[in-house]
Amino acid sequence: MQYRMLGTTGVEVSVLCLGAMMFGSWGNPDHDESIRIVHRALDAGINFIDTADVYSEGESEEILAKALRGRRDEVVLATKVHGRMGPDRNAKGNSRRWIIHEVEQSLRRLGTEWIDVYQLHRHDPDTDLDDTLGALDDLVRSGKVRYVGHSTWPASAIVEAQWVAKERGYARPRTEQPPYSMLVRSIEREVLPTCERYGLGVLSWSPLAGGWLSGRDRRDRFSGPQSAARQRVARRFDLSLPENQRKLDATERLAQIAAEADLSLIELAIGFVLAHPAITSAIIGPRTMEHLESQLSAADVVVPTAVLDAIDDVVAPGTTINPVDDGWVPPWLEPTRRRRPSGA
Repeated sequence: MQYRMLGTTGVEVSVLCLGAMMFGSWGNPDHDESIRIVHRALDAGINFIDTADVYSEGESEEILAKALRGRRDEVVLATKVHGRMGPDRNAKGNSRRWIIHEVEQSLRRLGTEWIDVYQLHRHDPDTDLDDTLGALDDLVRSGKVRYVGHSTWPASAIVEAQWVAKERGYARPRTEQPPYSMLVRSIEREVLPTCERYGLGVLSWSPLAGGWLSGRDRRDRFSGPQSAARQRVARRFDLSLPENQRKLDATERLAQIAAEADLSLIELAIGFVLAHPAITSAIIGPRTMEHLESQLSAADVVVPTAVLDAIDDVVAPGTTINPVDDGWVPPWLEPTRRRRPSGA
């Protein structure tokens, strides 16, 4: 296992970060198997784990509490806040009210006294950033959180957060968690250069593009019944959409590049992500032990420059084939924000 500095925090983390989204009802409801996956990852040298309150409505955090019993100090543990956690209208978002409430719930579910990296799961343009960062600063000063970060934020919001934190004397965000893969490359335009400029650690999610780059039965993989999680993001997988047909074609070409480089498609996909100088860790999200084992070898893969160039010929730098894969659509692009009511 290789290790890199998490931005400028001075903390060393493994280049593979174990993502826990599939632990629980969203993926694998077998707690014992999920715990075995965590232990195997730790034994393989992974010391970085990422989850979120919303994953399986808190069940993922509860599974990690059991898995890390007696091993908590070995792990840099990250979780997130923002997603809806109940029917109450305010049980979501980046408000001070919700953050202060929900961090206590995450600490309880995780069975820990502190969270190493507490992240805002999405940008919330309707909430005053001063309020949000002020709440996070309070958590850092109280010792409940070591560092703060964000996930899937546009470059403009990343810059604004750095500015507000500096002006107010708040703990500034130290990490960003964006989507990144051979099929999803838009962050190369502005997000990754911005993270480098401010010394942010980057733990990128979905290096296998939600399974497109898993190498398993690519032309049949997304037909038939879908899991509840995939139904929520059907536009990423619906093969009736032309952009997904283009993804499928690109995947076939990338699989050929992997074969010619004597790599599995999984190894090529994760190796590609780790080759970017701004990336600290690639988040892998195994649902089974087989999934984990198929990804562990990618930690030591070095993709030759000629192979990276061949990937660029398939999917141009800075390009995302299906924009839905970028993970966040600015609300100001919604029709109601772009148009005056009829007759106005």
